[in-house]
Amino acid sequence: APSTPPLTPAVFHILLALSNGERHGYGIMKQVEADSQGNVSMGAGTLYGSLKRMLDSGLVEESDKRVDPEMDDERRIYYRITGIGAKALAAELERYKRVVTLAQERKLYPKTISV
Repeated sequence: APSTPPLTPAVFHILLALSNGERHGYGIMKQVEADSQGNVSMGAGTLYGSLKRMLDSGLVEESDKRVDPEMDDERRIYYRITGIGAKALAAELERYKRVVTLAQERKLYPKTISV
């Protein structure tokens, strides 16, 4: 089987944000910020551009429109990761794991960091 092509950082972070549940756009942006400890700030343009391509390629799907009580009474589109998306995320995490292992073998950062 052909290997999964690497994901762009934006797509990777969106899949990561959706890996533990459905979210609407703003919820994805906040989760990306939390996951990256504030190092990745995703603008609306990047988010919705990426989501459109991800919908087209089957990595995510729209689940439904519903009210988010935390935000307001506006109905928002929620997104969820698909089976294809989960496989792509797993392949990307495996790639990162290999890089981290290599970095450890080459002593590129202190051994005190456990992954």
